[in-house]
Amino acid sequence: MIFPQAEFIGSAVHPSQYPQDGLPEIALAGRSNVGKSSFINSMLNRKNLARISSKPGKTQTLNFYRVGGRFYFVDLPGYGYAEVSKKEREAWGAMIERYIKGRKTLLFLIQLVDIRHPPSGQDRQMREWIVHSGIPSLVVATKADKISRGRWQAHLNEIKKILSLTPEDPLFPYSSETKVGREEVWNLLLASLPSPPSEQEKSPDSHKEKRPPFG
Repeated sequence: MIFPQAEFIGSAVHPSQYPQDGLPEIALAGRSNVGKSSFINSMLNRKNLARISSKPGKTQTLNFYRVGGRFYFVDLPGYGYAEVSKKEREAWGAMIERYIKGRKTLLFLIQLVDIRHPPSGQDRQMREWIVHSGIPSLVVATKADKISRGRWQAHLNEIKKILSLTPEDPLFPYSSETKVGREEVWNLLLASLPSPPSEQEKSPDSHKEKRPPFG
Protein backbone atom coordinates (compact mmCIF):
# COMPACT_ATOMS: atom_id res chain seq x y z
CA MET A 1 0.00 0.00 0.00
CA ILE A 2 1.48 3.31 -1.13
CA PHE A 3 0.03 6.78 -0.58
CA PRO A 4 2.22 9.09 -2.67
CA GLN A 5 0.43 12.17 -1.36
CA ALA A 6 1.16 11.46 2.28
CA GLU A 7 2.42 14.66 3.91
CA PHE A 8 3.02 16.26 7.27
CA ILE A 9 0.37 18.94 7.74
CA GLY A 10 1.20 20.46 11.11
CA SER A 11 1.32 20.15 14.89
CA ALA A 12 -1.25 21.09 17.48
CA VAL A 13 -1.53 21.44 21.24
CA HIS A 14 -5.12 22.73 21.39
CA PRO A 15 -8.35 21.72 19.61
CA SER A 16 -8.48 25.08 17.85
CA GLN A 17 -5.32 24.02 16.00
CA TYR A 18 -6.64 20.67 14.78
CA PRO A 19 -7.42 20.18 11.06
CA GLN A 20 -10.87 21.45 10.11
CA ASP A 21 -11.46 19.55 6.86
CA GLY A 22 -13.44 16.71 8.46
CA LEU A 23 -11.27 13.82 7.27
CA PRO A 24 -11.27 10.75 9.55
CA GLU A 25 -8.30 10.34 11.86
CA ILE A 26 -6.33 7.31 13.02
CA ALA A 27 -4.37 8.11 16.17
CA LEU A 28 -1.19 6.44 17.41
CA ALA A 29 -0.49 6.19 21.12
CA GLY A 30 2.46 4.64 22.90
CA ARG A 31 5.55 5.12 25.02
CA SER A 32 8.05 7.70 23.83
CA ASN A 33 10.52 5.10 22.59
CA VAL A 34 8.08 2.55 21.14
CA GLY A 35 8.67 3.50 17.50
CA LYS A 36 5.62 5.52 16.42
CA SER A 37 7.54 7.57 13.84
CA SER A 38 9.14 4.42 12.41
CA PHE A 39 5.69 2.82 12.27
CA ILE A 40 4.28 5.74 10.26
CA ASN A 41 7.22 5.75 7.86
CA SER A 42 7.10 2.00 7.29
CA MET A 43 3.33 1.92 6.85
CA LEU A 44 3.59 4.62 4.17
CA ASN A 45 6.80 3.31 2.57
CA ARG A 46 8.52 6.60 3.35
CA LYS A 47 11.91 7.12 4.95
CA ASN A 48 11.64 10.49 6.64
CA LEU A 49 8.01 11.63 6.56
CA ALA A 50 7.80 11.28 10.33
CA ARG A 51 11.03 12.44 11.89
CA ILE A 52 12.59 10.02 14.33
CA SER A 53 13.93 11.88 17.33
CA SER A 54 17.24 10.86 18.87
CA LYS A 55 15.88 11.95 22.24
CA PRO A 56 12.81 10.12 23.61
CA GLY A 57 10.10 12.38 24.98
CA LYS A 58 10.86 15.21 22.58
CA THR A 59 7.49 15.12 20.81
CA GLN A 60 5.22 17.42 22.79
CA THR A 61 2.47 18.00 20.26
CA LEU A 62 -0.15 16.14 18.26
CA ASN A 63 1.36 15.72 14.80
CA PHE A 64 -0.99 15.35 11.82
CA TYR A 65 -0.08 13.47 8.63
CA ARG A 66 -2.61 13.61 5.80
CA VAL A 67 -2.61 10.37 3.83
CA GLY A 68 -3.81 10.25 0.24
CA GLY A 69 -6.46 12.87 0.91
CA ARG A 70 -8.46 10.17 2.73
CA PHE A 71 -7.48 10.33 6.38
CA TYR A 72 -4.91 11.51 8.92
CA PHE A 73 -2.41 9.60 10.98
CA VAL A 74 -2.21 11.51 14.27
CA ASP A 75 0.95 10.92 16.29
CA LEU A 76 0.11 11.57 19.94
CA PRO A 77 2.82 12.66 22.41
CA GLY A 78 4.77 9.71 23.76
CA TYR A 79 4.43 8.90 27.43
CA GLY A 80 6.62 7.24 30.00
CA TYR A 81 9.92 9.06 29.54
CA ALA A 82 11.53 9.42 32.95
CA GLU A 83 13.44 12.65 32.29
CA VAL A 84 10.27 14.58 31.51
CA SER A 85 9.01 16.56 34.50
CA LYS A 86 5.83 15.56 36.31
CA LYS A 87 4.20 18.81 35.22
CA GLU A 88 5.00 18.08 31.57
CA ARG A 89 3.72 14.52 31.87
CA GLU A 90 0.45 15.77 33.32
CA ALA A 91 0.09 18.34 30.53
CA TRP A 92 0.69 15.72 27.85
CA GLY A 93 -1.73 13.33 29.51
CA ALA A 94 -4.42 16.00 29.56
CA MET A 95 -3.72 16.78 25.90
CA ILE A 96 -4.07 13.14 24.88
CA GLU A 97 -7.18 12.57 26.97
CA ARG A 98 -8.85 15.71 25.62
CA TYR A 99 -8.16 14.60 22.06
CA ILE A 100 -9.39 11.03 22.55
CA LYS A 101 -12.55 12.05 24.40
CA GLY A 102 -13.46 15.09 22.34
CA ARG A 103 -12.37 14.54 18.73
CA LYS A 104 -15.42 13.60 16.64
CA THR A 105 -13.36 12.71 13.56
CA LEU A 106 -11.24 10.20 15.50
CA LEU A 107 -12.12 6.94 13.76
CA PHE A 108 -9.57 4.46 15.09
CA LEU A 109 -6.87 4.19 17.76
CA ILE A 110 -3.64 2.25 17.45
CA GLN A 111 -1.78 1.54 20.67
CA LEU A 112 1.85 0.60 20.17
CA VAL A 113 3.75 -1.47 22.73
CA ASP A 114 7.24 -2.94 22.57
CA ILE A 115 6.96 -6.70 22.05
CA ARG A 116 10.21 -7.24 24.00
CA HIS A 117 8.89 -5.92 27.32
CA PRO A 118 5.74 -6.35 29.43
CA PRO A 119 3.33 -3.39 29.03
CA SER A 120 3.86 -0.72 31.68
CA GLY A 121 1.36 0.80 34.08
CA GLN A 122 0.99 3.72 31.69
CA ASP A 123 0.34 1.30 28.84
CA ARG A 124 -2.47 -0.21 30.93
CA GLN A 125 -3.84 3.25 31.70
CA MET A 126 -3.82 4.13 28.00
CA ARG A 127 -5.63 0.91 27.20
CA GLU A 128 -8.28 1.79 29.79
CA TRP A 129 -8.75 5.23 28.18
CA ILE A 130 -9.13 3.60 24.78
CA VAL A 131 -11.66 1.04 25.99
CA HIS A 132 -13.61 3.70 27.88
CA SER A 133 -13.74 5.87 24.75
CA GLY A 134 -15.54 3.15 22.80
CA ILE A 135 -13.46 3.93 19.72
CA PRO A 136 -12.35 0.91 17.64
CA SER A 137 -8.73 0.05 18.36
CA LEU A 138 -5.79 -2.16 17.57
CA VAL A 139 -2.69 -3.08 19.56
CA VAL A 140 0.56 -3.26 17.58
CA ALA A 141 3.56 -4.98 19.17
CA THR A 142 6.53 -3.20 17.61
CA LYS A 143 10.17 -4.25 17.17
CA ALA A 144 9.27 -7.85 16.39
CA ASP A 145 12.54 -8.20 14.49
CA LYS A 146 14.44 -7.74 17.76
CA ILE A 147 13.42 -11.16 19.11
CA SER A 148 13.18 -14.56 17.45
CA ARG A 149 9.93 -15.47 15.75
CA GLY A 150 9.67 -18.52 18.01
CA ARG A 151 9.31 -16.23 21.04
CA TRP A 152 6.60 -14.01 19.56
CA GLN A 153 3.59 -15.93 20.83
CA ALA A 154 4.77 -16.03 24.43
CA HIS A 155 5.36 -12.27 24.39
CA LEU A 156 2.01 -11.62 22.69
CA ASN A 157 0.24 -13.76 25.30
CA GLU A 158 1.82 -11.66 28.05
CA ILE A 159 0.67 -8.45 26.34
CA LYS A 160 -2.86 -9.84 26.04
CA LYS A 161 -2.91 -10.71 29.73
CA ILE A 162 -1.52 -7.43 31.04
CA LEU A 163 -3.70 -5.25 28.81
CA SER A 164 -6.77 -7.44 29.43
CA LEU A 165 -7.31 -7.97 25.71
CA THR A 166 -10.22 -10.17 24.67
CA PRO A 167 -10.04 -12.71 21.82
CA GLU A 168 -11.82 -10.11 19.67
CA ASP A 169 -9.23 -7.39 20.32
CA PRO A 170 -6.78 -7.24 17.37
CA LEU A 171 -3.11 -7.65 18.27
CA PHE A 172 -0.35 -7.89 15.65
CA PRO A 173 3.42 -8.27 15.88
CA TYR A 174 5.08 -5.59 13.77
CA SER A 175 8.51 -4.69 12.46
CA SER A 176 9.30 -1.39 10.78
CA GLU A 177 12.48 -3.00 9.45
CA THR A 178 11.07 -6.16 7.86
CA LYS A 179 7.45 -4.95 7.36
CA VAL A 180 6.09 -7.94 9.30
CA GLY A 181 2.48 -7.15 10.21
CA ARG A 182 2.17 -4.26 7.75
CA GLU A 183 -0.32 -5.96 5.45
CA GLU A 184 -2.49 -7.14 8.34
CA VAL A 185 -2.62 -3.67 9.88
CA TRP A 186 -3.47 -2.03 6.54
CA ASN A 187 -6.25 -4.55 5.88
CA LEU A 188 -7.86 -3.72 9.20
CA LEU A 189 -7.47 0.05 8.84
CA LEU A 190 -8.76 0.20 5.27
CA ALA A 191 -11.79 -1.85 6.24
CA SER A 192 -12.55 0.76 8.91
CA LEU A 193 -12.21 3.80 6.65
CA PRO A 194 -15.19 5.15 4.71
CA SER A 195 -14.99 4.47 0.99
CA PRO A 196 -13.59 7.36 -1.07
CA PRO A 197 -16.34 9.28 -2.93
CA SER A 198 -16.92 8.34 -6.54
CA GLU A 199 -16.79 10.95 -9.28
CA GLN A 200 -20.60 11.09 -9.31
CA GLU A 201 -20.68 11.75 -5.58
CA LYS A 202 -18.21 14.62 -5.62
CA SER A 203 -19.65 18.06 -5.06
CA PRO A 204 -20.10 20.24 -8.17
CA ASP A 205 -18.39 22.96 -6.14
CA SER A 206 -15.27 20.87 -5.60
CA HIS A 207 -13.36 23.09 -8.01
CA LYS A 208 -13.79 26.06 -5.70
CA GLU A 209 -10.98 27.08 -3.43
CA LYS A 210 -11.04 25.09 -0.20
CA ARG A 211 -10.08 26.53 3.14
CA PRO A 212 -6.84 25.24 4.62
CA PRO A 213 -7.07 22.14 6.86
CA PHE A 214 -5.86 24.00 9.94
CA GLY A 215 -7.98 26.79 11.37
